[in-house]
Amino acid sequence: MSSIDADDRLDARLLGTIGVVLLGGLLGILNSSMAAVATDTLAVELDASLSTVGWASTGFLLAVTATIPFTTWAVDRFGGRRLWLTGLAVFAVGALAAGLARDIGGLIAFRALQGVGAGLLDPLVLILLARAAGPARAGRVMGLMGVVLSLGPVLGPIVGGAVLDGLSWRWMFLLGVPVGVAAFVLAVRVLPADDVVDGPRPRLDVLGLALLAPGFAAVVLALSQAAEQSAFTAWQALLPLAAGALLLAGYTAHARRAGAVPPLIDLRLFAGRGFTASVAIMGLGGLANFAALFVLPLYYRQVHGHGVLAAALLMAPVGLGGAISMPLAGRLSDRLGPRGLHRRAAAALLGALAFTRVGAGTTETWPVVTAFALGLGMGFFSAPTMGSLYRSLPGPMIAQGSSVLYMLNQLGAALGVAVVTLVLQISADPVTGVHGVFWLTAGVLAVVLAAVPLLPGRPAAPDTQHRPAMPERTTR
Repeated sequence: MSSIDADDRLDARLLGTIGVVLLGGLLGILNSSMAAVATDTLAVELDASLSTVGWASTGFLLAVTATIPFTTWAVDRFGGRRLWLTGLAVFAVGALAAGLARDIGGLIAFRALQGVGAGLLDPLVLILLARAAGPARAGRVMGLMGVVLSLGPVLGPIVGGAVLDGLSWRWMFLLGVPVGVAAFVLAVRVLPADDVVDGPRPRLDVLGLALLAPGFAAVVLALSQAAEQSAFTAWQALLPLAAGALLLAGYTAHARRAGAVPPLIDLRLFAGRGFTASVAIMGLGGLANFAALFVLPLYYRQVHGHGVLAAALLMAPVGLGGAISMPLAGRLSDRLGPRGLHRRAAAALLGALAFTRVGAGTTETWPVVTAFALGLGMGFFSAPTMGSLYRSLPGPMIAQGSSVLYMLNQLGAALGVAVVTLVLQISADPVTGVHGVFWLTAGVLAVVLAAVPLLPGRPAAPDTQHRPAMPERTTR
């Protein structure tokens, strides 16, 4: 007999929902990371410059970023199931069109269409899973989601490299079509129907959307341009950064004013210490994770002379470590709370510090073991942190909390890539650059571990657990 009570287990219906949602969530992660390895090939095949081809990935990222705030409102207006099916359909159509693109302009446009679909799907993964699991099982369900978050960025370059080795570049996009169709059919069969809501539907905060979506996208664009120009002071980075800062400042002023239409993201969410700590930890975790995932292939290729596919395979232990630890950590956090796992999360810090000692003569065995420890440790704080966030949110605020979490994680990832590019640019040689990146990663992980005590403590018993209510909004 298992030591876990029967009520603690995930029933078959919930497991089916989790599987279907994770399949759809894997689409966007795999597709974006697969395309990243094909820049050189696309430049040759489509007769375009590398900088122009880079907009196929940048356009996808910006479309994702700009669509997420809309999803925050649309999930309650149209229902999670309808919006999920719409996102899958848009993504599959974009994948088909991108695979058949005849020139670089068409590819960029169709990749942006895919980004709109991914912008609907990505936050919905969090929202649908959190609503299906409930607060008592949030940790373990977020742990299962963590398997996708860990393996997706690692599997993408592996699959992309394998496709480029044996097939046309078009198949990197066309393979998403049958997977998207399968995910759509399964979602129709498995996802429960949307609840019928009595009363008026939520109204869209049009001004908030016009400020928040382009504002956040502009900041991400600034970081992407900083990475491309290898300088944060380049005008290509400063111009969108200034525009993004102005738009986000405008949104802050708009959201603080009471009005008939609720703001797209209620800034009172950040008044809760647990919520603020959770999203800050996940944002910093995204920075550390993507910094490692970005620099490791460069280390294996530039220092050890491996090809694209071999470098991707040697990077896989990071994702494997996270895929092992996240389900375990999520399950434990439902009983112990996220604070009780911080000692295990220290493995990530030790792994980052170990990478500061690698050199040109280091055999691949040591970096592989160290990468596994890095992924294992990051999994031990990621899944419990996501679970604690959903245990502390009122039910109506899950959509907003999910969007904030995903946007800050994306921002951390973009910042991580930009900083890594800058560190490598100013370093004397590749090994020195790798050391600098992992000293930075170690510092970020030290901050994360220091912030863990700010997370909520041990979860309440299932029969007493409840979600706190948001304070009433007063008019001025």
